[in-house]
Amino acid sequence: DKEVRAIFLRLFAQLFQGYRSCLQLIRIHAEPVIHFHKAAFLGQRGLIENDFLTKVLNGMAFAGFVSERGPPFRTCDLFDELVAFEVERIKAEEGNPPKMIKHVRELAEQLFKNENPNPHMAFQKVPRPTEGSHLRVHILPFPRINEGRVQELLQEGLARSQGAPPATRGDKKCVVPAGPPVGTFI
Repeated sequence: DKEVRAIFLRLFAQLFQGYRSCLQLIRIHAEPVIHFHKAAFLGQRGLIENDFLTKVLNGMAFAGFVSERGPPFRTCDLFDELVAFEVERIKAEEGNPPKMIKHVRELAEQLFKNENPNPHMAFQKVPRPTEGSHLRVHILPFPRINEGRVQELLQEGLARSQGAPPATRGDKKCVVPAGPPVGTFI
């Protein structure tokens, strides 16, 4: 599963190499708007006539990609590192399948580590049901809800949340590395 995802991660990193150099932040609105110059991206890569890439760039998924990954200050991830720092490595591995497979396995391992930071917790064993357990199903009646207690708990939670500082995510935001410009990939 992770190796297939790593292959697609490499594919999209190759496909969108240099996309950050074609982003433009427009600040004339209340909230900044990020614009992607499709013609410049395709022209600099020499792919103006490429129907597939043109359709990808015109799709809604790519528009979401630009709005999510366009801001210059956000949390960086493995894709950003591939696009910014691994361009030459990916290019050099194109003719060498063993190196490419090794890199895919490294990426898969990194994906696994990102999703399972505690490796000892990743493979929990679920006990098998005992023989005949399906015959001993005990259906307990659903307890009655005390509406007064529910209201008390809601009021306590609201009071606590209004007095508490706003919650922040643990992700560190940083300036997203731009990587090499598009013109270097021709």
